Amino acid sequence: MPTESQPARRGGAAVLVAAGILLSRLAGLVRERVFAHYFGTTPFADVFRAALRMPNVLQNMLGEGTLSASFIPVYAELLQQKRHQEAGRVAGAVFALLLALVGALTLVGVLASPLIVTVFAPGFSGLRRELTITCTRIITPMTGVLVLSAWSLGILNSHRRFFVPYVAPVIWNAAMIATLVLFAGRVDARGLVVALAWGALAGGLLQFAVQLPWVLRLERSLKIRWDLRTAGVREVLRNAGPAILGRGVVQLGGWLDLFLASLLAAGAVAALGYAQTLYLLPVSLFGMSVAAAELPELAREREAAEQALRERINAGLARIAFFVVPAMAGYLVLGDFVVATLYQTGDFGPAETRFVWIVLAGYSVGLFASTGSRLFSSAFFALHDTRTPARIAFVRVSIAAGIALATMFLLDRVQVGGKPLGALGLAVGAGIAAWIEWALLLRRLSDRIGPVGPGRGAVARMGLAAVVGCAVGRGIGFALPFWHPVASGVVVIGAFGASYFGAAHLLGLREPAAVLSRALRKAGLRR
Repeated sequence: MPTESQPARRGGAAVLVAAGILLSRLAGLVRERVFAHYFGTTPFADVFRAALRMPNVLQNMLGEGTLSASFIPVYAELLQQKRHQEAGRVAGAVFALLLALVGALTLVGVLASPLIVTVFAPGFSGLRRELTITCTRIITPMTGVLVLSAWSLGILNSHRRFFVPYVAPVIWNAAMIATLVLFAGRVDARGLVVALAWGALAGGLLQFAVQLPWVLRLERSLKIRWDLRTAGVREVLRNAGPAILGRGVVQLGGWLDLFLASLLAAGAVAALGYAQTLYLLPVSLFGMSVAAAELPELAREREAAEQALRERINAGLARIAFFVVPAMAGYLVLGDFVVATLYQTGDFGPAETRFVWIVLAGYSVGLFASTGSRLFSSAFFALHDTRTPARIAFVRVSIAAGIALATMFLLDRVQVGGKPLGALGLAVGAGIAAWIEWALLLRRLSDRIGPVGPGRGAVARMGLAAVVGCAVGRGIGFALPFWHPVASGVVVIGAFGASYFGAAHLLGLREPAAVLSRALRKAGLRR
């Protein structure tokens, strides 16, 4: 593992982040499958999705996104400059500020839960509204704890310890899975959804607790106290203002989705949640992993030549594109197999599979743009510019909401398998808006440091390889006999992946050989 004095090997840190995220996302997928088994797209599924989404304002506005923009660049630079005592003071002061702010906002959220549900889920009434208020009160403190967990992530990432903070959410998912398994059959659906909210709170506490020993071992100069005089703390606060505004805009987009979905037919909120879980998987694995690993390094190289920054950004975009281009194509063409493999069990049947696939396809339109924009934002954060991403995020959210309003109620009159398709309007709006955000960030960053991008020729070859993979996967899917959804999905998705890698290799892309070489080294079969 590299130390603070050793530069991180390009791609190596991203692999560690991706490995941690992969394990946590796999645990999340298991949780989603268990959740789907017991709740399907019933009103109880809507309740938990809404209760988890509404208080998430704390985590989204003050958590990883804001700390990545404001705290990590300052803290990483102090470490690079060997100013360890000042770094410890900055880290402690930020923790104290977060603790006070999170405590106050959590109390307000718990007391104001009925008002929050009224404002952001006006379509909920009766038992669905009552249960959503109860679950929101339980889950709100969990989101506050996860903000403190994001502070731990910032410390560990700056010390180039990437795996632990990104694998920690496995514990959060495991707590919810255990809750569902233990209480299913012992309580009715109403009691089970409330128990799940308590399981989520317990998991959040454990996720924070597991990171603390690593933080205390690495940051020996940590002094947790209120301190606004240190220059680094003041710089963090200056950067945090626009970052919080930007995260607030993103949160507003999430709230708008929930608000609008609550006005649609029952099951729309749940379908959006299922589709977003799959949509965010490649965003997290390949966008967040590269962006998170590159942010401390870009911050350390802020004073370097523009060419060095461009090379690092372009290399990161190429790594992102190699995995996200096929994910985008696979969701569009083979999404029914993906959804069925994960969710089709119990109360989640073939009709629900088609419904969620259609919504997932709408989101997938903007998958590549949304993922690459994570790296662009990290580049601005490393340059101590949190305002540009915030302004552009506002444009994206406004466009997404406009498209959703123009299409969702019309689509809600259209049914597939008895499921109204209003949620598709929300997904398509998000997908189109993601490309507009990509274009604006790309232009602003290119104006600042020169042309950046993954390379059109390479992306075109990736797209061609993805088409080959989809054709092979779809063909095998048509030829398969009636198998269990998991068995069919494993065969089809496996054939798609193998065909994509093979076609990419034949088309002269370097990434397949690099991925294979890295896998062999990790397995101890190659030095």
